[in-house]
Amino acid sequence: MATLRSASLPGRTTPHASGRPAASPERPRRDPWLDNAKMTLVTLVVVGHAWTLLPHSTGTDWAYDFLYAWHIPAFVLITGYLSRGFTWTGPRLLALVRTVAVPYVLFETALAVFRYQVGGVRLHDLFLDPHWPMWYLAALFFWRLLTPVFTALPRGTALGLAVLVSLVAGLRAGDTFDMARILGLLPFFVLGLHLRTPDWDRLRPARTAWFGLLGLATVAVVTRFTDDWIATEWYYYRSRYDALEPDDLHAMAIRLVLLGIGLLGAVSFLALVPRVRGWFTALGAATLVVYLFHGFVVLSAQYAGYPGWTAAHPVPAFVLTTVAAVAVALVLAAPPVAHRLNVVVDPLGRWHRWHQPADRAPRSD
Repeated sequence: MATLRSASLPGRTTPHASGRPAASPERPRRDPWLDNAKMTLVTLVVVGHAWTLLPHSTGTDWAYDFLYAWHIPAFVLITGYLSRGFTWTGPRLLALVRTVAVPYVLFETALAVFRYQVGGVRLHDLFLDPHWPMWYLAALFFWRLLTPVFTALPRGTALGLAVLVSLVAGLRAGDTFDMARILGLLPFFVLGLHLRTPDWDRLRPARTAWFGLLGLATVAVVTRFTDDWIATEWYYYRSRYDALEPDDLHAMAIRLVLLGIGLLGAVSFLALVPRVRGWFTALGAATLVVYLFHGFVVLSAQYAGYPGWTAAHPVPAFVLTTVAAVAVALVLAAPPVAHRLNVVVDPLGRWHRWHQPADRAPRSD
């Protein structure tokens, strides 16, 4: 959702006073590893939401718990890394409003209207209580505002404080702006803020793939028995402890274990992400488009009665739903589609580009 500053590509040239062309500021090259990771993760978001249309079964519930144990923590970690340059300056704050707050208002409204007009569902506490996938934009807004606070602290202090906030948040945090989830997942965001290139380089050698496989296998074994020790609701980080576990200390211990499982799964996944640039890599620039639009597709299937068919055909439904979810993500991220949909996602950005002087090169944020 943000652009990584890395190695640069050759830029366009402009006339120089001496008669020789002078290079203009070079545009930053996107990191293919991060784009591959972002696109894979947003595809898994679509898959996870599509799986809610399936009937409960041992296999489906296991796959769902396995996915939710780590894919959102991984997404938050990447988001933190790409947010580390945020500061409380006018241009950055305006960009935050334009790219996060405005889409939040637009799509929270659009989803509410769609669910009421098509599904007959009336939503309450619009905007104050983010509905379904919109929680992530609300979280991103507040996480970005907190960024200068946590980047000013040493890594150990920042992570310790974030973990403490996460543990305590389960006691009091409520549904307003999904604050319980914002604070519950905060450690992953703060970790991302404090990661640097040498830290990521430890995951890049091919030999770390074995660690990735072993780590995800461990998460798979643990989540196989989720229903024996906790409810799936714990993986959402959105409920207060008293709704899940009467003993607060026990609840904090569960939250701490889940943070560890999420970290293990996230790091293991990142160790398996391909480092090469390919057709899939280019789709990583459209993750926000995929995230904001896929909900309409999933809800359409729900309102069309698709869950009834899946209940009668559970095994083929799992395969079909998974393949269809991946296809939806790929289609939405395809450049011709994403380019057109991005007008809705960032309408102010399009207006700004239209009114930008022709002799002024656009900034890359």
